[in-house]
Amino acid sequence: MAQTLLKVQGLKVAYGGIQAVKGIDLEVREGELITLIGSNGAGKTSTMKAITGSIDLLEGQIEYLGQTIRGQGAWDLVKAGLAMVPEGRGVFTRMTITENLQMGAYIRSDRADIAADIDKVFALFPRLKERRDQLAGTMSGGEQQMLAMGRALMSRPKVLLLDEPSMGLSPIMVDKIFEVVRDVHAQGVTVLLVEQNASRALKIADRAYVMESGLLTMQGAARDLLVDPRVRAAYLGE
Repeated sequence: MAQTLLKVQGLKVAYGGIQAVKGIDLEVREGELITLIGSNGAGKTSTMKAITGSIDLLEGQIEYLGQTIRGQGAWDLVKAGLAMVPEGRGVFTRMTITENLQMGAYIRSDRADIAADIDKVFALFPRLKERRDQLAGTMSGGEQQMLAMGRALMSRPKVLLLDEPSMGLSPIMVDKIFEVVRDVHAQGVTVLLVEQNASRALKIADRAYVMESGLLTMQGAARDLLVDPRVRAAYLGE
């Protein structure tokens, strides 16, 4: 069995008096594409923020490469190979596309390899190459999502966390984003994908977790959940 890269145990997260995550366990093994699906407000983004240390845990443990990462800063996590593309993209709006990609490699000093990796991102996203000197704030939402994904890849992550990458995008752009997620995974990057578009996520994932009201209610092979009547009724509009 492949090595477990990321392990979450007994995770609880609260905002004020409201408990957003109520004690969940999940794991991501090397080489997998895992998806966490659920409706808006289920606790998916809170889970991702807890993993990356941007919100505090109420209870629980998070291990990466067998070591606890609770309380570690984002800088340390990126250096260790854990990169996140947040919901809402978070690009540097007053920087160019190229400058944003260079920022993604801030932990690296290998200039020739950084330049080569920027070319790889441009190969994944030809639209970014065409606009390489354009300010990120002048781009469409879909283009900014491409840039946010490209910037995360510049750190050469072992595990890429994607939080709602298709949210608010046109159908054509959604197709492109899922195509890239599949390509990135095929290149050997382990992926944890949080996504409201359950059908699309389940079609490309290896395994899946279903989250409802802060709890994981189902898990298993993505292909099995895709045909499960409960999943189809709740998330696929059937």
